[in-house]
Amino acid sequence: MANELRFKTARDLFMACPAVSRDMVALPTEQPSIEFCRALLAGRVPEEAITFCAYLLPERAAVWWAHECLSHLTVLLDRTDQELLALVRDWVSEPDSPHHRPEVSKAAAGMPPTTPAAWIALAAGWHGNGSAMDASAVTTLQPMPAAHAVSAGVLAGLARVALEDRFSVLSAFVEMGIQMAEIEALRQSADAN
Repeated sequence: MANELRFKTARDLFMACPAVSRDMVALPTEQPSIEFCRALLAGRVPEEAITFCAYLLPERAAVWWAHECLSHLTVLLDRTDQELLALVRDWVSEPDSPHHRPEVSKAAAGMPPTTPAAWIALAAGWHGNGSAMDASAVTTLQPMPAAHAVSAGVLAGLARVALEDRFSVLSAFVEMGIQMAEIEALRQSADAN
């Protein structure tokens, strides 16, 4: 399975996405991506496994993963964040809909990324290197990849979890990201055949 991932090794990911080096302290290795991610989770800064997952997944899948992570934390999110998550859910289910794209782009542009769901909406708006956002919606954060916003959103949500529960929630989020990466690899392999 791991041979079918977008990035076979951590080094492959770091070479293809140089921005990940700005978001992580860990240095890439020749380890297979899944092994590297699990090593991050077991390491000194386990939160870096969240960031690695955000970059490992294709953009749309990363946004969906972040949506799913935050959906497990809805009791910790306010009404605005829950509304943003609903917009993101609609966009992910129909990314080419002329109705959903402007809504999520407008929501992303209208809110500073100060809450978990605002970051995820921003990632959805940045999907395709900003192609989903109108020129008027471009922010000074735009040069960052969607994975940066996905990581920030998931980590912002995680920061709201009680300290005694944080590592177990973090681990569950990383395992969900790994499963999604494996599912995406299978889907892309099937599409190629």
